[in-house]
Amino acid sequence: MEHSHIFPVLSSNSSLWILGGQQQSVKPQGCPLGPLPVIYYSSLLCLGLPANILTVIILSQLVLRRQKSSYNYLLALAVADIMVLLLIVFVDFLLEDFILGHPLPPSVNKAVQVLEFSSIHTSIWITVPLTIDRYIAVCHPLRYHTVSYPARTRRVILAVYTGCLLSSAPYYWWPELWHGLPGETRAVLGGGEEAGASTVGQHVLVWVHCATVYLLPCSVFFTLNTVIVRKLRRRRSCFRLRGYSTGKTTAILLAITSVFAVLWAPRTVMILYHLYTAPPSMPGPARLLHLLTDVANMLALLNTGVNFFLYCFISKRFRSMAANVLRAFLRCRKQPPPFYASHNLSITSSPWISPANSHCIKMLVYQYDKNGKPVCISS
Repeated sequence: MEHSHIFPVLSSNSSLWILGGQQQSVKPQGCPLGPLPVIYYSSLLCLGLPANILTVIILSQLVLRRQKSSYNYLLALAVADIMVLLLIVFVDFLLEDFILGHPLPPSVNKAVQVLEFSSIHTSIWITVPLTIDRYIAVCHPLRYHTVSYPARTRRVILAVYTGCLLSSAPYYWWPELWHGLPGETRAVLGGGEEAGASTVGQHVLVWVHCATVYLLPCSVFFTLNTVIVRKLRRRRSCFRLRGYSTGKTTAILLAITSVFAVLWAPRTVMILYHLYTAPPSMPGPARLLHLLTDVANMLALLNTGVNFFLYCFISKRFRSMAANVLRAFLRCRKQPPPFYASHNLSITSSPWISPANSHCIKMLVYQYDKNGKPVCISS
């Protein structure tokens, strides 16, 4: 993420500004938001980290009880959000910006930077297969249990985590956008500007990042969610059938993707603005840009702490399980052993099977083998 607190607001490499052809020294100013960023990030860490840990506990129980692919994806999403909170909110912002007051050693800082991008990409891209999973469940229910099953879901999650880690290696050379790209030395007032152009590789890297974390995922979300919503509107009465839980999971997906699109849009705009715009030449605009960058980062990172509350708001089952876990924790009592449901899955769990045809569909039952792959059994 872009640092904007431990460095002066007006100039990155020098406090000398040229006013009317004469150099004048400008005293570095603090963050326009004052102590608000440290309070905000501390609150986000103290609330978001326990909330995501509680989400991991609850979803782990749900995965054991019901072998649903969507629970596995949501569990992987919660783990990725925990990584973002630890690496970015704690290490990058709180530790460097406010506790130490200076960057980590260059080699350590670059390694952490790669892990930060990996955690961001994982947190975002783990939602893409979840969206595809919900699309198949709603629009192609008869094929759902043969396409989406626990063994394949675990392989997809592993592939996303591995791919995001490997693809984050080039971000070792991520430019410091807040200070301007390398070659920009000072701002000039009334006498022209001195600014070096960024390299083509840096422009490509920034655009790849913007496409990876926002443009491409939002395109997938918008396209598939539009199809899902149209399907749900056409068959709204089917929510009364056995697949009502599918409707809840789909509602959770729509909430997650909508909140992501809203909260990450400002940061994407600010990244591109910093890439193509020279540093402000007046103290007022510089402080305004600083403030907007801070707010954009705050909104983007808020996305890692809101999913738990979205689950509680939408799902009654999740609320009750969260209450049970918290009650057991506060009373220091051991939770009862989880109930392991049978691995036999009837394809009639889809909400789109009409009652007239359900007697035919019930003849098909899927049972998972030891590798988690479904095997069709005729009753």
